[in-house]
Amino acid sequence: MTARQKYEALQHILKEMGTVAVAYSGGVDSTFLLKVAYDVLKDNAVGILAVSPSFPSRVYQRAVETAGLIGARLEIIHTNEMDNPDYTSNPVNRCYFCKSELFERIAEIAASGRYHNMVDGSNVDDLSDYRPGLKAVREKGVRSPLQEAGLTKSEIRELSRSLGLPTWDKDALACLSSRFPFGEKIELWKLKMVDQAETYLSSLGFHNIRARHTGKSVKIEVDPSEVDRLLSPEIRIPLVQYFREIGYTTISVDLEGYRSGKLSKPHKNETAGIFPASL
Repeated sequence: MTARQKYEALQHILKEMGTVAVAYSGGVDSTFLLKVAYDVLKDNAVGILAVSPSFPSRVYQRAVETAGLIGARLEIIHTNEMDNPDYTSNPVNRCYFCKSELFERIAEIAASGRYHNMVDGSNVDDLSDYRPGLKAVREKGVRSPLQEAGLTKSEIRELSRSLGLPTWDKDALACLSSRFPFGEKIELWKLKMVDQAETYLSSLGFHNIRARHTGKSVKIEVDPSEVDRLLSPEIRIPLVQYFREIGYTTISVDLEGYRSGKLSKPHKNETAGIFPASL
């Protein structure tokens, strides 16, 4: 099937559902899903944006604005995964506990009677990766229409571009808790440090940003094409000063650049350039 045929299949799937509550984050997949759901179902589709300390602050306003651009109704909820020690202990299946909390909250909205289906933006590519959150999706009765239509990430980007969505070339989105190595406890002060670090890098125009946090050390990842710029004195020196101010004592840069899943799939030949925090 072509991407266009899969798009038409997605429209048919959503039409048959009748009403949907979309787990929306402002990322590539959930934005595309909300757009198609709204186009097909109008007010019978709603986006649910979950906010918590692990949600990047720089993403929030853009997510709200994008939903407004689509025209879809948006409900903002606050999730409490940080109250769950199974989540904060940061096991390898951490995402399961986060998604369980998310869909329990969305289920409360669905139980109001207006929206009979919970849907998320999981795509076909997600099936080939380690995604413990998918277990919660199945347990909570959540449907994944993009998977059902057979859509891949690249196809979703292609279709998003044709629909005029600003997210078609958006960076991959992941919660801030993914910046910690498994087993390191997730705490509010650590999440705040990561959020401040990544917001700073974003303000400088970097892409695919990850501030990998361990203790009070941070390893910065940006798009591979931007590593040289990151290491330039005009960027490096004020960056080190700012990162020290927010609490980091050791600041390093991954010379390889951003690559998805580095914490869960370490690379034996990973190299890093280290900035002494006194610089």
